[in-house]
Amino acid sequence: MIQVQNVKKKFEKDIVLADVSLKIEKGSIYGLLGSNGAGKTTLLKTIAGIIKQNNGAVEIERKPVFENIVLKERLIFIPDALFFFSHYTVNQMASFYENLYPNWNQERFVQMQKLLKLDVTQKIQRFSKGMQRQVAFWLALCAMPDYLILDEPFDGLDPVIRRKIKSWIIQDVAEREMTVLVSSHNLEEVEDICDAVGILHRGELLVEKDLDDLKADIHKVQIAFKNDVDDSLFEGLDILYQEKRGSVFVCIVRGEYQQVESHINKYEPVVFDMLPLTLEEIFIYEMEGVGYAIENILL
Repeated sequence: MIQVQNVKKKFEKDIVLADVSLKIEKGSIYGLLGSNGAGKTTLLKTIAGIIKQNNGAVEIERKPVFENIVLKERLIFIPDALFFFSHYTVNQMASFYENLYPNWNQERFVQMQKLLKLDVTQKIQRFSKGMQRQVAFWLALCAMPDYLILDEPFDGLDPVIRRKIKSWIIQDVAEREMTVLVSSHNLEEVEDICDAVGILHRGELLVEKDLDDLKADIHKVQIAFKNDVDDSLFEGLDILYQEKRGSVFVCIVRGEYQQVESHINKYEPVVFDMLPLTLEEIFIYEMEGVGYAIENILL
């Protein structure tokens, strides 16, 4: 389990993380979302033990991560900007990982090479951006980490390779209870694989919930009536957003599905559609709620 408690981090006078707390259960995939400059990469590096927080605690299995060599042998961080030793081939980089990570799986390395079809004698720097990203995942997954931390991980990968790598990650989560923390601006990718999400904005965690619970609690409602309705229709609902498009009301409503449905049906609508929001729509709404410059969350 990864636990972050009241973490604060600043660089000179700039506060990047302000009292952030979150918990990531073992064997889960946690999606970290946020606006540009929210502090996501700083939080990931802090959890990975690359940088140290000014205040608070970052623990894995109730042990501090920073300068904990034993824990770091079981943890891999793949950054947005990849780094490999200059002039190293894939084989040379694999040997480096084998010496660094005690659970290195050479058999898996050979099997993945057959699927990825990359030349292990080729210098990594000569590969394209997408191919270098494949190498990063290849090496990371062959190190058999218990904790995998990813920053914009699927950038530059073609759809086939992206699906293949996601399946490997999900397989390790299912079979070895690997714990994954992923930050991405591609919310469809996050929605596709994550169990829980947290939304970070200006160094503060706005929302943290299981993905299913988050999506089940907010609905997009489209309703129209034969006759005018009074304001009591909306008084009994937790309306987060409302507009009228011609004769159709479009609302964002928080609450249990059956309760919302039962309340609206009392007014005998002639049009009544109630749809779950996508993760992208929920994210946009939460950002608008804290004053983020978004014109319309229902696009």
